[in-house]
Amino acid sequence: MRTRSLKERILHAVCFETLAILTVSPLAAWVMNKPLFQMGSLAIMLSTAAMLWNMIYNAGFDRIYAPGEKRGPVVRAVHALGFEGGFILIGLPIAALMLDITLWQAFLVEVAFFLFFLPFTLAYNWGWDQLRARWIRRRHCRA
Repeated sequence: MRTRSLKERILHAVCFETLAILTVSPLAAWVMNKPLFQMGSLAIMLSTAAMLWNMIYNAGFDRIYAPGEKRGPVVRAVHALGFEGGFILIGLPIAALMLDITLWQAFLVEVAFFLFFLPFTLAYNWGWDQLRARWIRRRHCRA
């Protein structure tokens, strides 16, 4: 299959974040008994921070491991742990301030978000891949 264009990568990220915010905000508001607006605002802030952190972290990671270099399971595990660890450090003060909670409570919120986003990310990317494959097949059939 052909590589993804910048346009597709942006569409992928924007759709992911939009669906994530629309899903997690009401769920988190209900579980935490907080106003939907407050949880939606937090979700938007964390989403924005995650996208910025993703760009910064991956640019740094690509300096250590060149994009053409083989990245096996160990390297990918280190990559994922580094990203998530860094994002928890970024997200903790944001969640604590926006929800007016302690850092420990914010850490628990971050853990809950992490547990939500593991299967969410897996399902989203699987679905994206399925839809992308159909779209590419249709494009080739028309050509």
